[in-house]
Amino acid sequence: MPELAEVEFFRRRWNPGLGQRIVAVAVHSRARVFRGAPTSAIVSALRGQTLLSSSAAAKHLLFRFSGDTWLGIHLDMSGELLVRPADHRPGKHDHVVLRTTTHALVSADPRMFGRVDLHRGTEPPPWWTALAPPLLSPEFTATAVAEFRRRRARAPLKAVLLLQERFPGVGNWMADEILWRAALHPRRLAGSLTPAEVRTLWRECCRVARLALATIAGRTEADTPPDLNVRIPDTWLFNHRWRDGGRCPRTGCPLVREEIGGRTTCWSPARQKLT
Repeated sequence: MPELAEVEFFRRRWNPGLGQRIVAVAVHSRARVFRGAPTSAIVSALRGQTLLSSSAAAKHLLFRFSGDTWLGIHLDMSGELLVRPADHRPGKHDHVVLRTTTHALVSADPRMFGRVDLHRGTEPPPWWTALAPPLLSPEFTATAVAEFRRRRARAPLKAVLLLQERFPGVGNWMADEILWRAALHPRRLAGSLTPAEVRTLWRECCRVARLALATIAGRTEADTPPDLNVRIPDTWLFNHRWRDGGRCPRTGCPLVREEIGGRTTCWSPARQKLT
């Protein structure tokens, strides 16, 4: 599933459409991504409007058009945004195609676990404003993290980091990276952290978010899938966590992969000790 930086990468893919008028809209009317949003309303609302701006938050994308029109997209596991030539013919998985005179802005989702929403109004939709503060916002503080983990004291840290109401945009690999850098075992109960460990956890959340955005979202290949391995250095856990027989880049000791909280989790027993 795309995480914080991958979602930002996809948001930037539609930048060629900024300031462009949508001259035609094509949709797959029976696609499951439109549950709750009638495709006829999407077509009539977007045709003739101009793409004014875009935003990414957590695992959501929001595009603002003229005419007080907003298009929300959740990519979920297999969604992505593409830019194609203006005469692009929609493929099987191209569920939304917004045509300008120069480009076709495409939202594709082979497995259709994602979602497309339409909102009309002068303000963003309520679901957008209800999202948790981003990891790099002033509202994401060590105090907020401490309070959140106290309310989930008996949950393992790996499961807590995946809760979007406090850690928006954090997914499986980011959670593992954060805990590895913080030297915290993923099975540690959230309530067992000392104040110093809470601050370390908060600091590494911010650090990984900042590094991921700079490394992944900063890619310039406008039409290339965000292959994370291309630019992530070997000093990260990421490049080693997938390999059988992978070793910790800091200690050189073997890594372990097991399921925690329903998700495959990787950690370094030499660095992340379960106390």
